[in-house]
Parts: sequence; structure tokens; C-alpha cells
Amino acid sequence: MLIRRPDDLPAREITDESLFWDRRSFLTALGGALATAALPGPAGAQVRRGPDDDKLTPYESVTSYNNFYEFGTDKSDPKANAGTLRTSPWTVAVEGEVKRPATYALDDLLKGFKPLERVYRHRCVEGWSMVVPWMGVPLADLVKRLEPTSRAKFVEFTTLHDPKQMPGQRSGILPWPYVEALRIDEALHPLTLLATGVYGKPMPNQNGAPLRLVVPWKYGFKGGKSIVKIRFSEQQPRTTWSVVLPEEYGFYANVNPTVDHPRWSQARERRVGELFKRPTLMFNGYGEQVASLYSGMDLRRFF
Repeated sequence: MLIRRPDDLPAREITDESLFWDRRSFLTALGGALATAALPGPAGAQVRRGPDDDKLTPYESVTSYNNFYEFGTDKSDPKANAGTLRTSPWTVAVEGEVKRPATYALDDLLKGFKPLERVYRHRCVEGWSMVVPWMGVPLADLVKRLEPTSRAKFVEFTTLHDPKQMPGQRSGILPWPYVEALRIDEALHPLTLLATGVYGKPMPNQNGAPLRLVVPWKYGFKGGKSIVKIRFSEQQPRTTWSVVLPEEYGFYANVNPTVDHPRWSQARERRVGELFKRPTLMFNGYGEQVASLYSGMDLRRFF
């Protein structure tokens, strides 16, 4: 079971707020020590572990094997091409059914929140998985600060659209910008994270800098990256993959080994860096925490 709230965290996992939001200070004061503790040592030993004692996926794999079509469709493309992305200054527009709509500088949007580390399994719809130590703040904290109205039933996240910085957007493989969304109760769940870093370091461009969504019981495509807009709505948003290939990518995208992708089974997965496949866990192993969100739903229909 993994529900870790800020007041449950040991002091060693809470970074001083002023250091967290100052990127240079963050790298100097935290990055070196935490990354040293996290990365494999000379003999390849993994010092830190994830949920249920899962080994962490090495930093180099987490940051070099990615889906981020804004920078290309190959897994190596994001790391190769994301250096063109400028992440400072960065603003996020808040719109829709909310009492505090505005365009916020990122530092102002997240000001006052205590950052925390959460180690989550990450499962891609293609069948590979990782265990990743994210840094960030619970999305619920931000939602409550923004005060959605009683009509807000969904939260939509939009990625930056700038083909000059994101060469993958010069192709027509997807309709840009990339859009994902959650139901409001999913957004308010304590496991849902707005991530700003990984492995004790600020988020690399190829992983969705400077702000990305992490929902560990869903397939990875639900995690919008380089977010520039958060919109609260009464109607279910039209998300990118559910529009392009609705028969393959549903709105909910819950990890479910009993519901296959039309072109492959979802019953097993291969952890990056491992040779053999392992069984895929319902809700990616977080069923105890999140299954109640979908009580009474036909998960074969609402996939």
C-alpha cells in the first residue's frame, strides 16, 4: 500500500521550499546527494527501492526511454531533441469552472506547497514499465487552492504547442496541442501528482519539464507533459488519443490486465532493464487505493 501525504513523510524526504523552487539551489543542495543515494553504485547495487520493494529503474533509463511525441515517435527522440525546449519563464493558464482563473507564473502557481517524493510504478500501454521516484505536489492541493465551482466535473491538461521548440509537432501524427483529462475525483485522489522533478533533480525536458501529470494507476499516455493550461469543465473533454483512436485508447486508461489493447495483450509487461515479463497488476497495483473510484462501472466498456 502506498499513500504518502506530506505530513506522513520523513524529514529526509522533504526539501526546503526555497531550495525546491530555486532550480540552481535545488541542484546544488539536493540533487547531488539525493541522486547519489538513488543511482546504482559501482557494483550495480540499487540502494533505494519502490513500492512493494520494486527496484527503481535507473536514472539513465528513466530519462532516455520515453514517449513524448512532441519531440518524435522513437523512444530515444525526446532525449535527443528536447534540448530546444525553454522551460523558464513558464506560465500556466487556469480556465473554466473555477473561482480563480488566471495565467500564473509556475512559481506563483505552486508557491507555498511543500514538495515531496513519491516512488510510483509507471506502466506504458505498449507493455513496458518502470519504477520512478517523482518529485512534486499532490494535484489535489492545487485544485483546492484554485477552487473549482460545483459544475466542475473534469480537469483538462494541455501541453505546450510550439513547433519551433517541439520538432515532433511539425508532423501530423497527432492533432496538436496534446490534451489529457481526469474526472474531478481522480484529480483529487491523493496519489495523483503534479511532478516537477525526478530522482531528486528538476524534471528533464524529455520527461515533461517543467510540469507534468503523474497518475500511477493509469497508462502512461494519461500523464500530460509540459503543461501550459489547466481547464475545469462540466463536460468530459475530448482527449487526444481518445479522439484519434477511440477503439484503442479510452478516456479512463486504467491499467487493466483483463482488457487487451486491440493489437496486443495487456496481461503481462516487461520492466525496462529486465529480460523476462511479469504479470500486469490491476490498476498497476494500486487497486486498494483507487478501485472505489470505479465502483459499479463496466471497466471493459469504460476502458
